Amino acid sequence: MMSMNEQLKEAFGQIRAEDQLKKKTKEFLSQKTSSGSRKQKINYWQVVPVCLCILFFVFGGHWLYFEPTAEISIDINPSVELELNRFNRVISVESYNRDGEELLESLDVKFLNYSEAVERIMKQEKIVSLLASDEIMTVSVVGDDQIQSKEILNHIKGCTNKSENIYCYYVKSEEVESAHEAGLSCGKYKVFLEIQELDPRITAKEVKNMSMKELRDLLKELSGTDQEKPEPHEKRKRHGKCR
Repeated sequence: MMSMNEQLKEAFGQIRAEDQLKKKTKEFLSQKTSSGSRKQKINYWQVVPVCLCILFFVFGGHWLYFEPTAEISIDINPSVELELNRFNRVISVESYNRDGEELLESLDVKFLNYSEAVERIMKQEKIVSLLASDEIMTVSVVGDDQIQSKEILNHIKGCTNKSENIYCYYVKSEEVESAHEAGLSCGKYKVFLEIQELDPRITAKEVKNMSMKELRDLLKELSGTDQEKPEPHEKRKRHGKCR
């Protein structure tokens, strides 16, 4: 059996051992924490450029894709506009009368290539019926990028040159804002300006739901001449498809 002195020595020895263990444990944890912190800092600065690149491609790519660079205005009685990006994809659609709303409700052309979108519109049952009834359709291309706009216009001309009552035009970009402020599509606004020159009393609201044929007939009546249909686009020997 241990004496009192021996028991006291052992007790104090355990206390010192626990203190030393605690001290060593704290030193160990401190080293690991410090080391881990350094590693995290090193990893952080390595990851920052990668994160910035990802953000650039995500948000920069989003901006590039959804930035409008051209518009196609299609008017017959439905009046609709397709807004395109630099990749010739439809990024938004807009109707400018009741018939236009119904047309867009019956078709899903968003994010399609413009050629496929235009073809779907041309093949829509109501559009086919209107063209067969000798209604007039105008297709106007608008855009600051002359190269893109010219390519789109020429392609649509090639796709529609079999029809005698489809007419294609280029519209200046500065006319777009005025057209939209008047609540009209670009194509219809172009004819409205000609009508208003002859009769300033006629308002945009009055012509909003008129068909292109009705607008042309009104223009003919106001001018007092047997105004013919607008000059069709130049016919091509080869008839392309809108694809």
